[in-house]
Amino acid sequence: MTVVGVTATSTMVQKYQSPVRVYKHPFELVMAAYERRFPTCHLIPMFVASDVVEEETSEDGSTNRVERRCALDVDAPRLLKRIAGVDYVYFIQKNTLDRKERTLHIESHNETFSNRVIISETCCYSAHPENDDWTCFEQNASLDIKSFFGFESTVEKIAMKQYASSIKKGKEIIEFYLKELEDEGITHVPRWTPPLLPVSLPKQTSLLSSSTALPKQAYVLCLSFTDKLDADYIKRYLGDLTPLQESCLIRLRKWLQETHKGKIPKDQHILRFLRARDFNMDKAREILCQSLTWRKQHQVDYLLETWSSPQVLQDYYTGGWHHHDRDGRPLYVLRLGQMDTKGLVRALGEESLLRHVLSINEEGLRRCEENTKVFGRPISCWTCLVDLEGLNMRHLWRPGVKALLRIIEVVEANYPETLGRLLILRAPRVFPVLWTLVSPFIDENTRKKFLIYAGNDYQGPGGLVDYIDKEIIPDFLAGECMCEVPEGGLVPKSMYRTAEELDNEGVRLWTETIYQSASVFKGAPHELLIEIIDASSVITWDFDMCKGDVVFNIFHSKRTPQPPRKDPLAPHGIASPVGNNVQLIDKSWTLGQDYSMVESSLTCREGESVQGSHITRWPGFYILQWKFHNMPACSATNLPRVDDVLATLQVSSHKCKVMFYTEVLGSEDFRLNPSSARWCSTAFHVFTCAQNTQQCTSFSHASHFFH
Repeated sequence: MTVVGVTATSTMVQKYQSPVRVYKHPFELVMAAYERRFPTCHLIPMFVASDVVEEETSEDGSTNRVERRCALDVDAPRLLKRIAGVDYVYFIQKNTLDRKERTLHIESHNETFSNRVIISETCCYSAHPENDDWTCFEQNASLDIKSFFGFESTVEKIAMKQYASSIKKGKEIIEFYLKELEDEGITHVPRWTPPLLPVSLPKQTSLLSSSTALPKQAYVLCLSFTDKLDADYIKRYLGDLTPLQESCLIRLRKWLQETHKGKIPKDQHILRFLRARDFNMDKAREILCQSLTWRKQHQVDYLLETWSSPQVLQDYYTGGWHHHDRDGRPLYVLRLGQMDTKGLVRALGEESLLRHVLSINEEGLRRCEENTKVFGRPISCWTCLVDLEGLNMRHLWRPGVKALLRIIEVVEANYPETLGRLLILRAPRVFPVLWTLVSPFIDENTRKKFLIYAGNDYQGPGGLVDYIDKEIIPDFLAGECMCEVPEGGLVPKSMYRTAEELDNEGVRLWTETIYQSASVFKGAPHELLIEIIDASSVITWDFDMCKGDVVFNIFHSKRTPQPPRKDPLAPHGIASPVGNNVQLIDKSWTLGQDYSMVESSLTCREGESVQGSHITRWPGFYILQWKFHNMPACSATNLPRVDDVLATLQVSSHKCKVMFYTEVLGSEDFRLNPSSARWCSTAFHVFTCAQNTQQCTSFSHASHFFH
């Protein structure tokens, strides 16, 4: 029995989800080892005793169900035990063993103080779907503290302590008994086979049909193995995580699979956002969703394939990749003191510099994946070496500092926990001034990774040789390795551009951003007008809910909507997209007379990604509407759901944000079965590919970032 917990919430409800743990032994042998845990187990001191309350076996012997009452001696303060008036905590455990299907489902809940604390746990042992001689184990659990004599926080801490000390012991205990079986000469347990003759069982034993339905909650654990993470994979590619951290990763990953239709970031990237928020899943989910929206809107996933740095950057940007550090992290060298930041800003503008920095970060992610394979251990971040020799007041040019701060802001928001270490060398006297300007914009966890050396301090013990092998120290730092980084110098003024030219260039750079942003308010939906000339055209859409919940509708209008008033939009760029709000349906219009609904309403939750299409039956005007989702009023006899209450509390501003893209395909471009074009994500993808193969990449996540 395991008591579990995660970071506390205001409702004191905590959840845990384990990765898939694999025993490289057959299911039947693992079951023989598992049974040795009862009635007591010396490897689990808190497991005092267990009594069989009821046992049922099917007539053919394929199914066995056992209910036990287990006593636990919880390691709690004596005062708390005296107040509670108990020495032991009792749990009910129900095991359902299906020898035919080779599964064991375990359901447990607390009997003691069940009106104050609800602890539930579901486990599943099953044969490995890809190797019959291996066994998988999964587990999820929850802790709901309603009240406990004013000691709710103490109970939570005790639960977390018991959990942390026992969850990893589970596999060790099974391995111990497997070794014990081996020492006894038992290395094989035959699989169940149907009996040749009917088997008569004692009358006192109840009979179960071999097809007895298993608990639905438990059964879910064993589904979709390919979508799950196993413990060995986590250790090999993601590193050593505590059980709580594993649980946060798995739960956030599962939420992304459900809301983003399987198009989710790689596990390493999800883990970075969790680490950036100390594994607070709600906070990590919020910033991750914002980043995914940002990536999608500006097509950052394709940056390495589409971005070619201008010649000015190739000649005067004094940075580049240079081998790796002692830990196997990719090493990026930046000779900031030799860089003409003012000249680069005047020649290229902020957008080009920002895009170049983003391409460096994308390349860093790719190199981390490569090094993980090369070195055989998880490498999720890189090291940056910054040489400040030559830094002067020219580097404090106000527009240049402003561009630097903007770049830092974007990188911090979208590439958290990617910098493993920052080595700042030969810092001059002017450096404290620059540090004072930029340090407030750098995350505290990131600042802790900075190591600053003045003068030649980096050459002695505790300096560069502690982090980089002597053989690859760059030549300009008195090393022996040639570093292929441009030497920089002043950018010729003939390459400078006017402010107007830079503004025009900035707009041109991001014209490939096909998505628009809009705001949806309570009582003020956002509506989009689409005029259809030919019947049987196909309206396609792809949108993401950035904030709040909406109801998505599609209408056909018999009347011509009046042109909306155009509100001036603030300048937009890669760092901060903005939205607008347009209303087309006049309040005097009547549904069913002036306009009609052509698709059923679709409720879209925050974080969801929705794609679909509609085949038009008539020419005319079609209106796509995103409407604020009002929570249904609760009747006197029905209590509100917890999720609804929390959602109501979160939407305090009555404002939603949606990012969308729409397109109309003519009937001549549509050659698919119309039945496949209804609220279907794959249909939208196919339609777009049929019209424009190049543009289709906008809707398929890049392989280097997404699964």
